[in-house]
Amino acid sequence: MMTYDQIYDVIVVGAGHAGCEAALAAARMGCRTMLLTINLDAIALMSCNPSIGGLAKGHLVKEIDALGGEMAKNIDATGIQFRILNMKKGPAVRASRAQADKQLYRLRMKKVLEGQENLDLKQGEVTELYLENGELRGVELKSGIRFLSKTVVVTTGTFMRGLIHIGLNNYPGGRAGDQPSIGLSDQLRTLGFNVGRLKTGTPARLDARSIDFSKLETQYGDDPPQPFSFSSDRISMPQIPCHIAYTNQRSHDIIRSGLDRSPLYSGIIEGIGPRYCPSIEDKVVRFPEKDRHQTFIEPEGLDTIEVYPSGMSTSLPIDIQIAFYRSIVGLERVEIMRPAYAIEYDYVDPIQLHNSLETKLIKNLYHAGQINGTSGYEEAAGQGLVAGINAALRVKGRDPLVLQRSEAYIGVMIDDLVTLGTKEPYRMFTSRAEYRLLLREDNADLRLRDMGYQLGLVTESEYAIFTDKRRMITEELDRIATTRLVHSPHQLDVLASRGLADIQKGTTLEHLLKRPDITYSDLAELDTVSRETPAVICEQVEIQTKYKGYIDRQLEQVEQAKKMETTRIPENIDYASVKSLTTEVREKLSKNRPDSLGQASRIPGVTPAAISILAIALKSVSWKGTEE
Repeated sequence: MMTYDQIYDVIVVGAGHAGCEAALAAARMGCRTMLLTINLDAIALMSCNPSIGGLAKGHLVKEIDALGGEMAKNIDATGIQFRILNMKKGPAVRASRAQADKQLYRLRMKKVLEGQENLDLKQGEVTELYLENGELRGVELKSGIRFLSKTVVVTTGTFMRGLIHIGLNNYPGGRAGDQPSIGLSDQLRTLGFNVGRLKTGTPARLDARSIDFSKLETQYGDDPPQPFSFSSDRISMPQIPCHIAYTNQRSHDIIRSGLDRSPLYSGIIEGIGPRYCPSIEDKVVRFPEKDRHQTFIEPEGLDTIEVYPSGMSTSLPIDIQIAFYRSIVGLERVEIMRPAYAIEYDYVDPIQLHNSLETKLIKNLYHAGQINGTSGYEEAAGQGLVAGINAALRVKGRDPLVLQRSEAYIGVMIDDLVTLGTKEPYRMFTSRAEYRLLLREDNADLRLRDMGYQLGLVTESEYAIFTDKRRMITEELDRIATTRLVHSPHQLDVLASRGLADIQKGTTLEHLLKRPDITYSDLAELDTVSRETPAVICEQVEIQTKYKGYIDRQLEQVEQAKKMETTRIPENIDYASVKSLTTEVREKLSKNRPDSLGQASRIPGVTPAAISILAIALKSVSWKGTEE
């Protein structure tokens, strides 16, 4: 085994969406970093739907951007259809989504990585972690080379013992066209990690020339398209539509006819699939009362004929796939260019991680992405960013970044994973956040930009733009709180036209804006200064004014919970010696090893009474030595 002569600060294993963010973060923070991947041509490849964002996932992307990550900028530069979802609902659940040009997305991210100072890219398969006397020292490759480093971030995606299924046929693969990673998960299991098995899938890729789009419903993106990144001024890529199609009873009959050859229903697939993104055969079996299921026929790029039927993933045999897809109106003559498949892979129970994403069993080892049981590019990227940041902070001898549940969806996701673990692919939803009115897409920069700047991930110019924006919001909130209606002839005419003739003279603009039937655009008709206020400032002022009561209430709840969240639990605490805890609670706490009292309170079965007992026990001097 040859040992390479360069000693790295951070080695990132895997160059998917988690790996890219981890490597960029560590390198941008000044650490000598290496990104290792099985295939350098597949960096940031969108193996499933080439899209970014969606419900709750859009929140994650905005947070990644606010902290200084790359995903939002990458989709802004390569997106070919942008839409804001849930526009008719409240601001807490609005979400951005964009369809990407699949190849351009990959190529741009690769170019960013190649141009990043402090970052080396190398191709190779990691088969083992290199440890000396139980301490992590680097990684070993299948090719016989050992790379040394101070920290390692593992972001293996679906590659660990990946197995692809099409009907009753299966073969090893990290994804279609790539070899799996063999050996690493076996070593992790030997080291004491709980290694499980999960499953995900992807639809076929179809030839657009064989689809009659005149029979389908056209869906256009927003005009103008709204960027993801707080640093993007506009979208310059050409924008193209998607199309909507539906399955029918004949489609469902064809699917049922192939269930005896489905690896999902014949017991061949052992891994648990995503509950909230099931395969089409799973939908048909679980919801027999539904006479149709919707699919969006989405382009894979500007310069390709391949299209992607979202929501139509399957592992059925190829003959059933052909018949099923052709049963859909408009797809009667469709040609499959790449068959749909399911993939099984190993993951490591995230309950064995700290909130920093460092493993509890091996110091300086971090896990991010699908190895932690999550699904989705956005969930992976958020974890990768945090893991890369914390690996760099460890090298620098600084405390880790731990995002609280009240600060970010990324914090909610990581806390869910490390506190509860997961037995199925984890997906982010707005309903998972108890403070979701505080964690909106629109205010991600107000929540997290300072943090990104302090970490060195947000540039001076980006931060200057942000501070100007924040100042303008504060000034405008102050202004409308003190500006009053004077009942000029023009103001009286405007109020009368909106049925508001009873509004009294002297009413503040703030009071007026709190009314559900008044928007900031109405203020612009009443007030000259409001007319000149930039749209992004108007949006923030309107939301913060209309929802102030609810926002203040959630802020009070955050303050009440803060004491528990910041009360640390020493790593060496002996729960068996804590008197008055039940045996069940002791077992749960010993298994989970929570980092804080707040985290302990969210473990199922740990009662409020048990938390009170634990809080009293933490005042004991017996465990303080290791914390100081």
